[in-house]
Amino acid sequence: MVKKEMTDSRESMKGFIFDIKRFAVHDGPGIRTTIFFKGCPLHCLWCHNPESIDRGPELIVRSARCSRCHSCLKACPKKAISPGPGNGPVVVDRSRCDLCGKCVEACMYDALAIVGRRVTVGELVEEAARDSVFYEQSGGGVTLSGGEPLAQPAFAIALLEGLKARGFHTALDTSGLAKEEDLARAVEFSDLILYDLKMMDAAAHRRYTNAGNERILENLRHLDHFGKPVRIRIPLVAGVNDGEANIAASIEFLKTLSSVQRVDLLKYHRGGQEKVKNLDKQACFQIFEPPSEKRAEAIRRAFADAGFNVSFGG
Repeated sequence: MVKKEMTDSRESMKGFIFDIKRFAVHDGPGIRTTIFFKGCPLHCLWCHNPESIDRGPELIVRSARCSRCHSCLKACPKKAISPGPGNGPVVVDRSRCDLCGKCVEACMYDALAIVGRRVTVGELVEEAARDSVFYEQSGGGVTLSGGEPLAQPAFAIALLEGLKARGFHTALDTSGLAKEEDLARAVEFSDLILYDLKMMDAAAHRRYTNAGNERILENLRHLDHFGKPVRIRIPLVAGVNDGEANIAASIEFLKTLSSVQRVDLLKYHRGGQEKVKNLDKQACFQIFEPPSEKRAEAIRRAFADAGFNVSFGG
């Protein structure tokens, strides 16, 4: 009876996510279902998922889909939406918007959407179970990503536990900026850890992500005690972390860790630029450049020469 009550309590626990990507192939082995959590303690200036940073739901205007029919203006009870300048897509006064969703319901072109929804652990486990046959055939499973899953630690841990109870392979994609005890508990129910390593210099890390890296590095060291495979993910951003000093320091640090199975180099792209605009957050982000092909190859070779299994992408 006690075990059943604990299971029921776990399955009814709620948290915020903003997307579920099915048939994902870059978030761990095999075919996977990736669940994107909302909320992140970092604010990387190049973030390609800017809708993941704030914990709560947000209204996004998909400007390319806006037909200028202005049905949303009539539907909004707060008069928070107005025509865009020069017959452009509609604009939102976010100080007035209360996220009631009336505008979303009125839009026939799917130009408006509420990003972020509250779901239960049980709902997500059942959603993942729909693809279990693909996990079995490909050696895949479920990956928790974001945002930062451990920004909602109790929910993330309960979900990992629920997924493991169904026999699914689990991967935790984390920035590492979390309490040590939360990370340890999540790792207990994870088969693979995907761990972001953005830069080694604490001051530079704070400048570009709005947080220091001391806890991140300490947690990565701590992962060595669990015996779980770790894949390091390094987003390569030109002029930010692709310099010789940072790459050398990253290699030297990672060489001290026995748990690192692979290093994935992720070249910066501008996939989040349109989202930033559609969320009215242009002032909060910057546009960067990816490293040149020559520089990216030199970085790959440096990691490979140091003995790491290294790849581009997930």
